[in-house]
Amino acid sequence: MVLTKQELIESLQNEIRILVHLCGKVKPEMLDYRPTAKQRSTLELLRYLTIMGPVLVKSARAGSFLVDEWTAAEARAAAMDFDAVVKDLESQAGFYAEAVGGFSDEQLRGEIEMFGQKSKRGPWLVNMVVCGHAAYRTQLFCYLKGCGREELNTMNLWAGVDAEM
Repeated sequence: MVLTKQELIESLQNEIRILVHLCGKVKPEMLDYRPTAKQRSTLELLRYLTIMGPVLVKSARAGSFLVDEWTAAEARAAAMDFDAVVKDLESQAGFYAEAVGGFSDEQLRGEIEMFGQKSKRGPWLVNMVVCGHAAYRTQLFCYLKGCGREELNTMNLWAGVDAEM
C-alpha cells in the first residue's frame, strides 16, 4: 500500500486547505474574470469545486456516476455567492474525513468502472479527486495571476502559505 486511507484523507484535506487559502486571494472584482469567453469565470470555477470532489467520492462508493446527484449539486452551487462557496469548500475537509473514512479497505480495493476507465476505488479517488483538486487549484492560481495578483508564488500554490521564494 503506497497510501493509507488516513493519508488519502489528509491529502484531500490539504487540497481543501490550499484551495481556501487561494480563495482568500480573490477580490470581488475578480469573480467574473474568465481568460476566454468559453472558460468558467472565477466564481463558476469555485462553484464547480463545491461539486467535483464530494459527488465523485459518493459516485465511487456507489460504483457509478451519480448523474442526478451531480445535477442537483450544480443547481445548489449555481445559487451560491462567493461567501457561501468558501463556506462550502471549508466544510469539505470534514466531508472527506467522514466519507473516505467510511470506506473499508476491501471497498477501496474493489474495482469500479467510471468514465470509461476500470480502476480500483482507491487509485480512482487519487487520480480523479486528489488530482482534480490539484489541477483546478492551479487553474484558480492562474486566474489570480491573470487578475494581477503578482505577489502570489509557488508557495501559495503548493504549500498554501504566503511566503517568499
